[in-house]
Amino acid sequence: MKVDVLLGVQWGDEGKGKIVDVLSPGYDIIARFQGGPNAGHTIEFEGMKFVLHTIPSGIFNPDKTNLIGNGVIIDPVIFQNEIIHLRQKGIDPKRNLLISRKAHLIVPGHRLLDAVYETAKGKEMIGSTLKGIGPTYTDKIARLGIRVGDITGDHFRQSYDKLKAAHLKIVNAYNASVKDFKLDGSDFDTYEEKWFEAIEELKNYHLTDSEYYINKNLNAGKRVLAEGAQGSLLDIDFGSYPFVTSSNTITAGVCSGLGIPPSSVGKVFGVFKAYCTRVGNGPFPSELFDDSGITMRDEGHEYGSTTGRPRRCGWLDLTALSYAIMLNGVTNLVMTKGDVLSHFETLKVSRAYLHDNREIDYIPFDCNHLSPIFTEMNGWNSTISHFRTFGELPQAFRDYVSFIEKKTGIPVSIISVGPDRTQTIIRD
Repeated sequence: MKVDVLLGVQWGDEGKGKIVDVLSPGYDIIARFQGGPNAGHTIEFEGMKFVLHTIPSGIFNPDKTNLIGNGVIIDPVIFQNEIIHLRQKGIDPKRNLLISRKAHLIVPGHRLLDAVYETAKGKEMIGSTLKGIGPTYTDKIARLGIRVGDITGDHFRQSYDKLKAAHLKIVNAYNASVKDFKLDGSDFDTYEEKWFEAIEELKNYHLTDSEYYINKNLNAGKRVLAEGAQGSLLDIDFGSYPFVTSSNTITAGVCSGLGIPPSSVGKVFGVFKAYCTRVGNGPFPSELFDDSGITMRDEGHEYGSTTGRPRRCGWLDLTALSYAIMLNGVTNLVMTKGDVLSHFETLKVSRAYLHDNREIDYIPFDCNHLSPIFTEMNGWNSTISHFRTFGELPQAFRDYVSFIEKKTGIPVSIISVGPDRTQTIIRD
């Protein structure tokens, strides 16, 4: 069997969680392969709403196994809070959740360093979620990190104290102090106590050598869906550096984040919004600064599920979308939030850029000064959230989808017309 992949092909927040939840009944294993609690995957059904930061979005299907892969980084405190929230709603993740022993841990010092680094940047800050993501991946690459498998070892506390001392030394080098920063509203020592309590919770879960687990199940004919976090345009190598995340968010990250060979990758579902959003700083050629952008934000409830920050909004960028399709080998597109554009009589789509006074259809190395070249299209200006088949949708909506398919060469196989799992159209 092959591993099918579902990932974002914009700047994150594309609605991946909902689509994973919709598709998961057709799979045996749902596996997160990168990122950390900077992700916020929202799922709504039966009048309930959940936001997952670490746990895979297939957790609501009790007969499906969910795996946190080795490429993911875990904050035990955030993980524990997710568990508590799920249990309050009658969902027990302990029954069907596995965690890779090789996944790295976000320690309190990582969150402290994230705040120190971002503060030191001043006006040049990248817009970090301050969850300790960058410092954790830094320590991983520097071979200083602590992994989930270490928490059951004899030298865990010794390793933690050594890493903590190294972090505090860096803080001092910035002429800063632990007293200058709060971690989720708590001082460092209080948060550290919560962290060690959460470590005990983490020990209660099934820790596994995930690379063996995945490959064994593939050989046994099990179906696996790999769930990505963030978006392709935030990839550490191919995103708008340095305004990127700290992991490989593209299909290539599945291989290193789960321990599978490239030959095991099957379908690649690329999730995109019918428009674009971005959180934090960085290039955004089709960004809107007028009433249209405000309408998108308000109607789409475009506020970060992890940070609560308002998202920047703009028209769909087909050049950026085509770039992400190329990087990922996307086989099927998934369009979300088409219902948000129901409030526009006229739509715009960026089909190319103006760069150095010439038209280009690619993203150059220097992507900070790109002007979008728009194509105008008729909007449908009507409610679509109640439709369940493609043929029921307004002609203008179907024309919009056809235009995207023609320009990208990839079929739009799934369309989301609302936040609930039932508001999904799967095309034959």
